[in-house]
Amino acid sequence: MKYPNEWTQKEFLENKKALEKEGIKVILVDTILAPIEKAETVVYNPFELNKEPEGSIFVFYCDSGKATLNRLQEYKKKFPNHYCISLKGGRGYWRKNMMILDAK
Repeated sequence: MKYPNEWTQKEFLENKKALEKEGIKVILVDTILAPIEKAETVVYNPFELNKEPEGSIFVFYCDSGKATLNRLQEYKKKFPNHYCISLKGGRGYWRKNMMILDAK
């Protein structure tokens, strides 16, 4: 599969829901030791992330999204069996009450 370099929060939430129904794990990765309120995050730890199932998607975030986008190629090299994406706007643009509802 091919994924873009960045996802917005809305794209992250929509894709996480859809992909996890297909059995693909999508993980929001905290690179700044600052969890996002009302979001399940994992602190950046290459050793632990490499234990995740092959094909998992890591969505990296920082304060603005610029640092993780700049380092995306580095992440892709560290995790060749996983997909790496940067969260556009990072933690600063995260809306803690945004939800994706199932269409009826």
